[in-house]
Amino acid sequence: MRVLFVTFPWKTHLYLTVPMAWALRTAGHDVHVASSPEFTDVITGTGLTAVAAGSGPSLQEKGDLIIQRAARSGMVLPTVDYAREEQLTWENLKAFHTVFAMIMEAANDSMVDDLVAYCRSWKPDLVVWESMSYAGSVAAAAAGVPHARMHLAIDVGTPLRQRFLTVRAQQPPGDREDPVEEWMSKWASKYGFDASEELLTGQFTIDQMPDSIRSESDVRNVSVRYVPHNGPSVIPNWIHEKPPAPRVLATFGVSMWSVAGSQPVPVGQIQEMLDSVADLDIELMLTLSESIQRKLKRVPENTRIVNFVPLHAVISSCSAVMHHGGVPAFCGALAHGVPQLMVSLTAQDAQIRGQRLEEARAGLWIPPQDMTGPRIREDLVRLLEDPSFRSGAERLRQEMAAQPSPNDVVPELEKLAAEYGSR
Repeated sequence: MRVLFVTFPWKTHLYLTVPMAWALRTAGHDVHVASSPEFTDVITGTGLTAVAAGSGPSLQEKGDLIIQRAARSGMVLPTVDYAREEQLTWENLKAFHTVFAMIMEAANDSMVDDLVAYCRSWKPDLVVWESMSYAGSVAAAAAGVPHARMHLAIDVGTPLRQRFLTVRAQQPPGDREDPVEEWMSKWASKYGFDASEELLTGQFTIDQMPDSIRSESDVRNVSVRYVPHNGPSVIPNWIHEKPPAPRVLATFGVSMWSVAGSQPVPVGQIQEMLDSVADLDIELMLTLSESIQRKLKRVPENTRIVNFVPLHAVISSCSAVMHHGGVPAFCGALAHGVPQLMVSLTAQDAQIRGQRLEEARAGLWIPPQDMTGPRIREDLVRLLEDPSFRSGAERLRQEMAAQPSPNDVVPELEKLAAEYGSR
């Protein structure tokens, strides 16, 4: 079977799909990974075969393009609790879909033509696209190839889309714009197929979140266990040493710091956090680039700062993990049964993920507007001193461990590819 993975040129998005790609490869299937030309070295660094698709703006330029378009249109994405029905108004849903369509266009348009040509030439049996890479679903539909979305976090987009379509149908005929449908129809018209909601959801979804944390959806679902992949990395010797005090990992991502305007946690808030926990009997291990380290005014004695550490190698030795909502840290803590503190709103699903984390008693979540040094200290002490958080985290660890591994899922993907390919 030939399988084409399609990924947005961002390391986190790629790395979360690598274990599934390698499971298919070691099962004997031919696996290629397509992304922007600037990303081919990162792909080949995972040992997988890269396909360059598209040209033009870099990742930084694409991000700037989205911001500029939103500014020109006067569009501001509202802060909405998507779990609260009363906040899912037509105006909020319309604003979300307008910004969403801008992101879809900026992130995918440059890749579509090359991907369509490649799919029609190579003729894959299945296209697997990570959840931001809609160019993959468009190319698969244009080539008549089965396709699956691999969702990396909680799927809040599908329930929101379903709610949007319901509320849209209730609006006056002159107020039923759908910028997402316009984007899909643009490509469907060019390549001669009918646009459908499958371009947003895949014909089925590969989902690595534990069942108790997922959102309900009518989309066909394939459950797979999260397996960490941190890219090329070296384990430092000090990790094997017993920490002098309970170890707390604080990680606020790596990739986002390199994109202007995308810093997940301001440096001032990091400094406030360090000052607030300086007298705690912990070993605070903070991952931070050297350029950001130089902006700190003080580093407490109980803090060790490193540029990078492979998360899967260190989380097992931790008593708590603090992070910005990134999926690797979130799932890594779940996989090891370690309580966690989410302190930002980086990911689209972070609000719902934070709430469900608290409901499971596996951790705590601080909304961005409430994130202060004293609040971080208070919640961190709770995680370290209250054993119920360790018990809740352990329950989620067992749930995650019971999910099928990527290798176990391969036969199901083979059957689904054959099923959808015969239609």
